[in-house]
Amino acid sequence: MARTVIANATIFDATGKPPFAGDLAIAGNRIVAVGPAGSVASQEGDCRIDAAGRFLMPGMVEGHGHMSFGDAASTDQIIAPSPEAHTLITMQGAKTLLDAGFTSFYGASEAKMRLAVAIRDAVNAGTIPGPRIRAGSLEITVTGSIGDESREHSERVGISMIVNGPEEMRRAVRIACREGCDNIKLDVSGDPFYPSAPAHTTPMSFEEVKMAVDTARGFGRKVNAHARSIDSVKYCVRAGVAGILHAEFHDEEMLDLLEEAKDRVFVAPSIGLFHTMIHEGEPWLLKGTAEAMGIPALVEASIETHTALRKRGIRHLIGGDYGLAWNRQGTNARDVQHFVDYYGYTPEGALTCATRNGGLAMRDEGDLGTIEPGKLADLLLIDGDVLSDLSLLVDPARMALIMKDGALYKNMIA
Repeated sequence: MARTVIANATIFDATGKPPFAGDLAIAGNRIVAVGPAGSVASQEGDCRIDAAGRFLMPGMVEGHGHMSFGDAASTDQIIAPSPEAHTLITMQGAKTLLDAGFTSFYGASEAKMRLAVAIRDAVNAGTIPGPRIRAGSLEITVTGSIGDESREHSERVGISMIVNGPEEMRRAVRIACREGCDNIKLDVSGDPFYPSAPAHTTPMSFEEVKMAVDTARGFGRKVNAHARSIDSVKYCVRAGVAGILHAEFHDEEMLDLLEEAKDRVFVAPSIGLFHTMIHEGEPWLLKGTAEAMGIPALVEASIETHTALRKRGIRHLIGGDYGLAWNRQGTNARDVQHFVDYYGYTPEGALTCATRNGGLAMRDEGDLGTIEPGKLADLLLIDGDVLSDLSLLVDPARMALIMKDGALYKNMIA
């Protein structure tokens, strides 16, 4: 089998080793050899790429994805497109992510049930470009919580399925599984965008969360959850939720529960949304909106919680709530710098969250997210020293090479 050999690279393998000058070889969709510079000899028929010292790293993973939101400025704009138009918006979202170096996408929820399912299937068939996709469902929420757009005098359809009680939850999860979703999204806590159910509240019951997890497990699917409040995170950990999104508030019991579950749970702080609301929200958000919603206080709570979780070894994922007008799809890699600035990660640690941790969330097989023999060949080759300047990750022009599943998607090296 002809191989692709990348020689003379600065390799960040995401295993905890420092970067080193090295070569690697890919056969099919797997890495078959990694070693010091000059150690991987070319064979007849190989495609040899001279990296010339460029930074070689695993592909990044969006850990809390909304591929179909289309950089909308409101929930109404997210809902508005027809199914046909929305499919095209989601297809563009997939390409934008891959162009930005995100070779995998761990879906949270989408604006319509089958949007990410259809795009996943088309990407897997080779019809359109895009990352590996775990397709998210519609959000599942409860009456009066985030995602319930109705009022007594005005029934409105939002981006959620609304349930009340465990049996309605069982049916909703079964529908999402029937429609092909890989990840089932629950809204367990409230949210600052919903004054009747603010972020510290927990409208969904433990029994509803447990029913969702048990039902999804029966189909071989995973559950991730919008969980900002203390009780919502506790419910999720005890029920067996795989991915916890946000988690700003904490007490010692919550931190202890997450530490006990750190080998089976992933946490995506999703700090990019709040950062951009405060610093880059205009003109889509009126000046002072973030402050009026209490976002600065939520940021401080997030810093305290996720710094503590980092110290306890919880596996963080980057990404979250990108795809809004002030937090655009394709800029997701800004989270790597955010992890350094807000949570005290080293650049190496933050980059590991973007690669190794994301790969483990994507695939239970443990064969994605690091540069090692036998691992899937999702790779980025970047102009510049990424660990000295994390902003390079947000510049598509610096992506000299993007490989997904052993295939060259982009190669700008002569």
